[in-house]
Amino acid sequence: MRILVTGAAGFIGSNLSDRLLAQGHAVLGLDNFNDFYDPIVKERNAKDALAHSNFELVRGDILDAALLETVFARFRPDRVVHLAAWAGVRPSIERPGLYQKVNVEGTTNLLERCRLDGVRHFVFASSSSVYGDREQVPFRETDSVDQPISPYAATKRAGELLCYTWHHLFGMHTHCLRFFTVYGPRQRPEMAIHQFVRRIEGGLPIEMFGDGTTSRDYTYIDDIVDGVVAAIERVDGYGIFNLGESKTIELRDLIELIGRHVGRKPIIEARPSQPGDVTRTFADVSRARQAYGYDPKVNIDEGIRRFVDWYRSSKLDHLQTGSGVPRPIA
Repeated sequence: MRILVTGAAGFIGSNLSDRLLAQGHAVLGLDNFNDFYDPIVKERNAKDALAHSNFELVRGDILDAALLETVFARFRPDRVVHLAAWAGVRPSIERPGLYQKVNVEGTTNLLERCRLDGVRHFVFASSSSVYGDREQVPFRETDSVDQPISPYAATKRAGELLCYTWHHLFGMHTHCLRFFTVYGPRQRPEMAIHQFVRRIEGGLPIEMFGDGTTSRDYTYIDDIVDGVVAAIERVDGYGIFNLGESKTIELRDLIELIGRHVGRKPIIEARPSQPGDVTRTFADVSRARQAYGYDPKVNIDEGIRRFVDWYRSSKLDHLQTGSGVPRPIA
């Protein structure tokens, strides 16, 4: 297949592109290399894919309708996987207009370009944040998602609704994948696990927001990519699917686990809970299991071990190549 991946130089997009190329697909990656974090990190993410003859990288923005028209006309994709977005709950509270423009208008641009060019299969990266601050667990796709508590969550829910609209009006096959806190090699440097590993290894204090009892369903990148690939292969009609590990860990236990794998005792600075943060996430993945054969395999202990190994080898590679390191994020 010919697959267009937006956000292809990001964390999930680069790992997905590598997998698709290994399976023999032709991939065109679209990424605008914005400064949400150091673009050098994205350059490194895309390095393996760029060495592949079936990969092309276009530097551009999903808000640029003329560029999308050119890219679609030349590449003629069979499938579109839309991962590009401004991410993060807390930053979205500070810049809601930007999140609305990129995440909602950008998604609309892509859906409309697919309609105009006859691309009938579209996979959209949504988020567990659409569930809001729910008490009842696990989270199921049939749960009400009418009370998002951050602009980011609201834009992801809006993307799901847009996908349904294009399905209803134009018969486009669209699947929306609700990712649950993805981590692993190439994870964005401001995300909790990456930040905790970096600071604990450096002997620096880490901030723990709240009392440490908040819990998350952390999902290893390989398992997420398994689910996305299955969606690409099986997207039919309209559907929403949770992709998580379907297990949870409390924040204080996660910090202890990371400290154990790093080999240092974490120095914790307690901070108040932050606006937009939810108390827990916990995925019911039975729908994805039935439709995709989705079967997450990497538990949090093994995933953290792998991440620490990657982080250390990545740091060494930075030093050897002189290619730069992520800007530290306090």
